[in-house]
Amino acid sequence: MTVRAFLRWPDPRLHQSAEPVGEITDDIRDIWADMVDTMEAMPGVGLAAPQIGVMLRLAVVDASQERGRAVLMANPELLSGSAEQHEQIEASPNLPGAGAKIKRPKTVVVRYLNAQGVIDRKEFSDLAAASVQHQIDHLNGKMYFDNLSKLRRDMLLRKARKTS
Repeated sequence: MTVRAFLRWPDPRLHQSAEPVGEITDDIRDIWADMVDTMEAMPGVGLAAPQIGVMLRLAVVDASQERGRAVLMANPELLSGSAEQHEQIEASPNLPGAGAKIKRPKTVVVRYLNAQGVIDRKEFSDLAAASVQHQIDHLNGKMYFDNLSKLRRDMLLRKARKTS
């Protein structure tokens, strides 16, 4: 398939909520294939369609060691998150040269439409949980740094501007 270009922050599309997917079609499967190729080329562990300018609620996540196990999701919805938190550095190809420690639930349960067009439910933990939450943020028009305090966010954005 194709490796697609990333929108650069502060592109206004990165601040918009993506549109729900009505049904899984060959066009949707082609977008997912491009998203997986783009994610692998980064390399990364997840990608949301708005990051590449496709304003649909599509995400892919693959935090497996061996790779090639991407979970393809349409309309992912966070159902629950553990009380236990997990903190790790998050970044985005939409804002190169910056990253920040973000604290999120260690385990989450997500409902989504899978590649066969069936509603599915999956539990994600650790890195995969952080990635799926990060992608859902993108689908809702949020960047990872929107989870930071204003002071930390401003410092991160200043640093990113200097390196770009």
